[in-house]
Amino acid sequence: MYLADSPGRAWDTRARNRAHRLERAASLANGRNVAPENIVALLEAVIEPGDRLCVEGNNQKQADFLSRALVQTDPSRVRDLHLVQSVLALPEHVDVIERGQVARIDFSFSGPQAGRLARLVESGRITIGAIHTYLELFARYFVDLTPQVALVAAQAADRHGNLYTGPNTEDTPAIVEATAFKGGIVIAQVNEIVDTLPRVDIPADWVDFTVAAPTPHYVEPLFTRDPALITETQVLTAMIAIKGLYAEYGITRLNHGIGFDTAAIELLLPTYAAELGLKGKICTHWALNPHPTLIPAIEAGFVQSVHSFGSEVGMERYVAARPDVFFIGPDGSMRSNRAFCQAAGHYACDLFIGSTLQLDLNGNSSTATKGRIAGFGGAPNMGADARGRRHASQAWLRAGREGRGDNPMPRGQKLVAQIVETFREHMEPAFVERLDAWDLAESAGMDLPPVMIYGEDLTHIITEEGIANLLLCRTPEEREQAIRGVAGYTPVGMARDRRAVENLRDRGIIRRPEDLDIDPRLATRDLLAARNIKDLVHASGGLYDPPKKFRNW
Repeated sequence: MYLADSPGRAWDTRARNRAHRLERAASLANGRNVAPENIVALLEAVIEPGDRLCVEGNNQKQADFLSRALVQTDPSRVRDLHLVQSVLALPEHVDVIERGQVARIDFSFSGPQAGRLARLVESGRITIGAIHTYLELFARYFVDLTPQVALVAAQAADRHGNLYTGPNTEDTPAIVEATAFKGGIVIAQVNEIVDTLPRVDIPADWVDFTVAAPTPHYVEPLFTRDPALITETQVLTAMIAIKGLYAEYGITRLNHGIGFDTAAIELLLPTYAAELGLKGKICTHWALNPHPTLIPAIEAGFVQSVHSFGSEVGMERYVAARPDVFFIGPDGSMRSNRAFCQAAGHYACDLFIGSTLQLDLNGNSSTATKGRIAGFGGAPNMGADARGRRHASQAWLRAGREGRGDNPMPRGQKLVAQIVETFREHMEPAFVERLDAWDLAESAGMDLPPVMIYGEDLTHIITEEGIANLLLCRTPEEREQAIRGVAGYTPVGMARDRRAVENLRDRGIIRRPEDLDIDPRLATRDLLAARNIKDLVHASGGLYDPPKKFRNW
C-alpha cells in the first residue's frame, strides 16, 4: 500500500505566496491598472529577494519603462535577483547588475551591452548561469528557470487587462504563459489603454497589472541594413552563395542571419538569381523578420511566405499590405512569435546562412571575443542539424548523402553556412587557430566555451575566395585544409598546404569564383535590386516608412 510521505504537507505554497504579493500591491493599483508614478513602489511590493525575474528584453521590443523603474528600486529590498531574459539590450539591464541587485543571469544575447557585461563578469560582480539559445531559454522557463515576476511590454491593453502586442509579439507569449501558470506575477507596460483592442494576444487573466507608460516602448530596428553600405566584396560572396549553394541544392526553405552579407543575397535575388532562372526554384519560404532588403524579392515574386520572430520598424504598412506573404490577422496586422519561428527555423528550414566573428580550424564559430560576451541568440538553433527531423526534402536528403557517405540508414542533414570576409573590421582575421571563446570561458568560470555554431553542424563556408563544402571532406585533415583554403591571406589561410588545397579544388570540395563561372569583375553594386534606403521605399510602393536615422533625402 502506498502511503503519503507527508500527510500535512501544503501543496499550494506558490498560490499563497502569490496572494501575499498581490495583497502587498493592492493599495498601489486600481484593479489591474497602475499609475506610472506608483510603478517603483509596485515593483518593491511584488519582487522578493532571490526572485527569478524576467524583464522583457527582446531583439527589438523593450519593456524600457519598467527597466528604468527597476533601477530606481531600493537595493536593500530588491536584491539577489536571478535575471532570466533573452536579451540584455538596454543600459538599464546592466545598470541593475552594477547596482548590486543581481546575483546571477541566464540569457541569450547581449550585443549592445557585451562589453559592460564582460567587465562585470571579469571583476566577479555577476555569475553567468549559461548563455542559451532562444529556444533553450524559453524551454527552461517551463522547467527550472520559471520567472517569479515578469515585466513585459505590449502595444495596448483594454479596460479588462487584455493585451494587444501588435506586430512585435516576440517573446511575450512564452514569458507570460510560463509565469502566469506557475504562480508568478505579470506586469505589462503598454503604450495606451483603450476600450476595444484590434485583437487579444494575451488574455487578461494571465496579466496581474498594466501601466500606461509615459512614452511608447522602444523598438530597435535591428534588421534594417542600408544597401548603400553593401560592398562589392559582399556582392561577390552573395553571387557565390546563390550559384554555389542555393541553386546547387534547390533551397526553398531557409533563414538568413542579420548582416550585410545576407542582405546582399536578398538584393541579388531579383537580378542575378533571376538571370540564372532560379525564380520559383529557390528562396520561396522563409523564417525571417520582415527585412527591408527582402522587399524587391517579394515584389519580384520570389517569396511565397514569411513567418517572423518579430517585426521591423517602418515595415508595418508594407507587411499588412502583403497578407499572402506574411502572417496577418483579421485586424490587419502581423502576428510574430519568436518561439514558434525559432522552431520553424530549426525543424522546417533546409538552410541557415549567417555571419560570425571568428571561425577555427574545426569550423566552430563564435561571436564571443575578447572583452565582449555578446551571446548568440537564435543562431545555434537555426545553425544546427535538427536530429529529431523526420520529413524529407531534396536539399536535406542531398546534404545527408554527401555528409554521411555510405551509412546504410538513409538520413538527411540541414545545410548550415557561414558567410564571412576573410578579414573583419580593423583587419581582424575572421579565421583563427583558437577561438577567444576558450579564454572567455576560463575568465568567466563557464563550463563550456561560448560557441555559436559547432563545427560538426557546419556544412559550408563562403568567403571572397570561394566556397568550401565541408560535407565532402572525409578526414579531419581534409576539413582543416578546406577551411584554410578559403581563409585567404589570413595567417590561417597562409599556412595552408597548397598541394592539398588544389587537390580539394580538383574534387569540387573547394570552388573558386571561376570554378562557378563567376567573373569577380562583374560583382558590382549595379547588380543590387536597391542601392539605398530610398530605393527600398520606392520598391515598396511607398509603404515602407524607414526610421529617421536611415533617411538621407
